[in-house]
Amino acid sequence: MNVFRPVCVALAIALISWNHPVSAKDDVVTGFNLRTTSGKTAVLDAEPPSEVKFTVVCFIGIECPLARLYGPRLNELAQEFKTHGVRFIGVDSNRQDSEEELTAFVESLNLQFPVAKDHRNLVADQFQAERTPEIFVVDRDLNIVYRGRVDDQYQPGIAKSKPTRNDLRIAIEELLTGELPSQPLTKPEGCIIGRVKETREDSPITFSKQISRVLQRHCAECHRAGDIGPFSLTDYEEVVGWGDMIVEVVDEGRMPPWHADPNHGDFANTRLMPSLDKQILRDWVAAGAPFGKADELPELLKRKEGWNLPRDPDVVVSMSDKPFDVPADGTVDYQYFVVDPGFKEDKWVVAAEVAPGNRSVVHHSIVFIRPPDGVSYTGVGWLSAYVPGQRETAYPDRHGRRVPAGSKLVFQQHYTPVGKKQSDITKIGLVFADESEIDQKVYTLIAIDQDFEIPPHAGAYRVEAKVRYLPKKGELLGFAPHMHYRGKSFRVTSRSGESENIMLDVPNYDFNWQHTYKLKEPIPLESLDEINFTATFDNSADNPANPDPDQTVYWGDQTYEEMAVAFFEIAETRIEPENFEVTTPAQVLFSANEQKKCEQFVDDFFARFDKNNDGLVSKKEVPLAMRRFAFTNWDEGGDDVLRRDEVFMAVEWDFRLSEELAAERSRN
Repeated sequence: MNVFRPVCVALAIALISWNHPVSAKDDVVTGFNLRTTSGKTAVLDAEPPSEVKFTVVCFIGIECPLARLYGPRLNELAQEFKTHGVRFIGVDSNRQDSEEELTAFVESLNLQFPVAKDHRNLVADQFQAERTPEIFVVDRDLNIVYRGRVDDQYQPGIAKSKPTRNDLRIAIEELLTGELPSQPLTKPEGCIIGRVKETREDSPITFSKQISRVLQRHCAECHRAGDIGPFSLTDYEEVVGWGDMIVEVVDEGRMPPWHADPNHGDFANTRLMPSLDKQILRDWVAAGAPFGKADELPELLKRKEGWNLPRDPDVVVSMSDKPFDVPADGTVDYQYFVVDPGFKEDKWVVAAEVAPGNRSVVHHSIVFIRPPDGVSYTGVGWLSAYVPGQRETAYPDRHGRRVPAGSKLVFQQHYTPVGKKQSDITKIGLVFADESEIDQKVYTLIAIDQDFEIPPHAGAYRVEAKVRYLPKKGELLGFAPHMHYRGKSFRVTSRSGESENIMLDVPNYDFNWQHTYKLKEPIPLESLDEINFTATFDNSADNPANPDPDQTVYWGDQTYEEMAVAFFEIAETRIEPENFEVTTPAQVLFSANEQKKCEQFVDDFFARFDKNNDGLVSKKEVPLAMRRFAFTNWDEGGDDVLRRDEVFMAVEWDFRLSEELAAERSRN
């Protein structure tokens, strides 16, 4: 089951956009003469070779995520149109990109067209280029006949499965037929070009004295060498080229990543940049980003090597013994890996960390506990996750999560292509404590609605749900909402008598940032009667992330489907002795009424979906949403068919959870 959605590309794409209106520019350029990464010369002038009809000038940046994603596509277009008199030239005008780094970039993407460094951004100024990637098509007379994007597949925080309009391809094809492009101007999406600027040396704000410290407080946790950020923000020569981009994403509230309304809830992991720090950044960039004095620099943050756990893990479990291969582009369906860690006795987990083998492509990884049949287990089997905005799970002192003996671990992997084929083996590290050291057991409850149908073009479709049972002796530690690309807003409320309180309000939900909102102070559940949520979805064409506004949308774990769910971390005092922890045969037995309900569900399921009446339900016989979500979880045999016993076991689990909750009520 998908409970969260990434990080590297998702984190980085959140940094980029283009907020200037598309308008006509001076439509004639003078040309250029640049040295390419191969040591040759790239020339654009009024006397091109006779076979050249049009030149495509591509402004790129080596660390801009969209430039990396579109590199292979530009390569394909260059090869395709080469024999039709169309040549491609890549230009890097970023001051922070060295020639050595540019050469490595070209080699890593195997770019076959010439790419050159534009020192002091003279070519970018001539073209009035603003972003990377930004494309210009120039005719033989140096007239700009097309300017804008490659296509509409990738935008800040959005990666469609395929483009709906191939703008550059269409423009080239129209030009080759003798027609002007039907859309000569499109809006490019990407990173602001890092230009060389005049510096005010008398500025009281410098990198050394103030900016380096602001970045350490708010950015360097991710944006440092070897971490999930696509570029480092610890060194002046790197930061100075990203100044305008930093100001843009900070002013727009996209960085630092935090989406809760500060007027509701008090969270331990809040990420908000004070207004004063924002103004310091603006003033520094306006002054030309001066360096200052070296002796005023702070000490570099020390990066902990290895695991970010209180101590080395007691056990490390890999999702697989062989890597999963991630393609260069497109979208990848969620992948599931079931692993037997070999636990012969119950384990109490006090800290856990999910560590991707390749952070550049792992958008999120969630690890679940799958207890063996017949074992009682409170709540859903959440263990830990690696998601944008969250790394490791560490519980308060004397708190722990129980993993029953014989349990298997299920890795749910969501991969995001980055323009080049990659591979990954994700692992989880677990820190255990002796059972005698655990006073508070931690488990996860959910509020969920799986029965919604979002109509086509609905701009504000509401789905509501509540936690079915609140243990009165428990405390609420935190919560995490989850939707997909059509998610618009999410609100969690509690009710005590006639009083209602907003616990969390996310007015602008962002699928790319799956926050767990950790409460500064746990909330006693005995004070609450209910916890509810309202999730609002935008299935209209106004939602740029919407995969298809013409579709009716149902529950499913793939991103083109939707989810309406919230997860609640509960801590509850353990009852001694915990003889209820291992279910006895009497506890496993259902009432006759429950047994009948399970059997009736199975009968109805096969009557509905067993089209050929062979006593089996294959993947092709069920709806797409079912195929993507429940089918994988129910297919215990892994043979792409469901048998009656497999469906019965799946339904039985829901009743078993109800029984466990009822037992909890009786103990309270």
